[in-house]
Amino acid sequence: MYQDKELREYRDLLQPPSHFEEGFGWKTVIGAIFIGFLMMPGSMYLQLVIGQGIGPAARWVTIILFAEVAKRSYTELKQQEVFLLYYMAGAALASPFQGLLWNQYLVQSDAARMLGLTEFIPAWVAPQPGAGSLLERTFLHGDWLIPILLLVGAQLIQRIDHFGLGYALYRITSDVEKLPFPMAPVGALGTMALAESAEDRKTGWKWRVFSIGGVIGLGFGAIYVLLPALSGLLLAEPVRLIPIPWIELTRYTEDALPAVATGIQLDMGLLFIGMVLPFWAVIGGLIGLIVTVVANPMLYENGILHRWHEGMGTVETVFANNFDFYMSFGIGLGLSIGAIGIWQVIRSFMQHDRQLDFKALFNPPKGRGDINFWLSIGIYVASTLAYVALCVWLVPSFPWVFFLLYGFVYTPVVSYVTARMEGVAGQYVSLPMVREASFIAGAKYFGYSGIEIWYAPIPIHNYGEATVQFRQIELTGTSLRGIIKAELVVFPVVMIASLIFSQFLWRLAPIPSSNYPFAQELWHLQALNSLLMQTSTLEGNSLFFQALSGKIVGMGLGLGIAMYALLSVFGLPIMLVYGVVRGLGQSTPHGMILEVVGALLGRFYFLKKYGKRWRHYAPVLLAGFSCGMGLMGMFAMGCTLILKSLGRLAY
Repeated sequence: MYQDKELREYRDLLQPPSHFEEGFGWKTVIGAIFIGFLMMPGSMYLQLVIGQGIGPAARWVTIILFAEVAKRSYTELKQQEVFLLYYMAGAALASPFQGLLWNQYLVQSDAARMLGLTEFIPAWVAPQPGAGSLLERTFLHGDWLIPILLLVGAQLIQRIDHFGLGYALYRITSDVEKLPFPMAPVGALGTMALAESAEDRKTGWKWRVFSIGGVIGLGFGAIYVLLPALSGLLLAEPVRLIPIPWIELTRYTEDALPAVATGIQLDMGLLFIGMVLPFWAVIGGLIGLIVTVVANPMLYENGILHRWHEGMGTVETVFANNFDFYMSFGIGLGLSIGAIGIWQVIRSFMQHDRQLDFKALFNPPKGRGDINFWLSIGIYVASTLAYVALCVWLVPSFPWVFFLLYGFVYTPVVSYVTARMEGVAGQYVSLPMVREASFIAGAKYFGYSGIEIWYAPIPIHNYGEATVQFRQIELTGTSLRGIIKAELVVFPVVMIASLIFSQFLWRLAPIPSSNYPFAQELWHLQALNSLLMQTSTLEGNSLFFQALSGKIVGMGLGLGIAMYALLSVFGLPIMLVYGVVRGLGQSTPHGMILEVVGALLGRFYFLKKYGKRWRHYAPVLLAGFSCGMGLMGMFAMGCTLILKSLGRLAY
């Protein structure tokens, strides 16, 4: 079975244990409440301010706090208890009601007014501009009752669905096909670092490396997050020694590099991410970025990027280029990645000379807490039918047969391809524009007109990624029964806390505004891209069709497949293809520089100094840095919420 050389290094980082435990107890319940009501608001605040939450940080902070409390109670956290806290933090920090903050902005946005879509956004998404709840900035109003009920219902189905097809595919790819899942150990190592006993810490390396990362994160977070937050409370304008989200250079380089978005994002976290990611994936991203820097001026000179003009910043440049070229080109590249993934699955089967033992589906390892395979299939069928019923109710004019095809044809196929790609090469596979193309077909051939379909909970899912999470659960020796119990506890906590703090943040200041710089800078671009696509299902000459070019889509598809064939012939790392596609994606490229610096440091300094141990060190170092940044973020969040709520009398 073919495997890329670099990814093969990740294969044997961890082996599954022979003993499993649930890890569920009173510590888990208290942990869920702690995460929901103390960590979640900090994560939501940072998402609006710097564009990234404290998901990883909240996990580590929670684990460290509970470990210290346990130590002072003359006990220790077991590895399974640590992972359960880690797992619950990830589920809790999803913050589903934060989507309502986006909805209230979208319906009032300049982008919606400019494209003439405001009146078409349905009331079960957000009330229309001028509604009392929008003027008062509150979700605790009758206008939001239906959107909130729909959100809670969809989230409930989603959490149950988690143990459906994703779990069934994990059993097939891990237990039957015994694929290695090379990236799963990376996610499990951080929790194991914090599960070390006091004796282990004296001789082990995990806690020491985690602490180093934590101190670096504290120092950088004090400058990047805490200083602007505290100075903004005391001064008329916040003091930012490091610009958020990036240093804007596009207007300074437009003469030499027309139609090229330039700048640099000075977030040290990108440096550590570059150390963790596969080296050739990062270098591929750099190559893709260099290609766009060279190609964009040429495309501009030839009149292809004709919407760009001097004076545009990063956001305007990226949107104009996407409209003229990169949206179509990116669709073609995405299709090539999907085609490559399907081909690798076929080739893997052709080269598979071992006999598959399907008895393993019904005889899992003892103590792992597995649920019946057929029950997981039943969960998938029931949840998909629930999604279909919800969509038929919300969008009755759209052909219901599409919903069945989404759930029972497309979803199983793409999920299995992704599961095998994750298992063999650690890569996520996505076929772009399937959802969008089906909406357009419904409008063109079945007479549908409107944009409600874009907001409905369509049963298009890719469960392949869930297989990696289940593999991580297995590697840490955690019983699946403990995970199920944790889900039952964390769901109500998430719903209540997310609503409370979404309301609180909105009452403190309009979102977006200068109080939330990342949202103020980037949400307009995101709204333009999102709403542009939605015009395709309205009658008349859609802006989406103006932006979509079949010729350019074909170019992207051909280039992606040609790159894969060339790399295969010369035996070069296939990860390079995925990296180049990411670099050519024409998103905001300013973070790529620090990622590349991190990859080069990891490859040519730390890997040579520490050898293969560096593969273990890097993810733990990143976890520590995230923890330090999260602590500073939480402190800044606490100061901001307390002082602003006292000053504004939000309630």
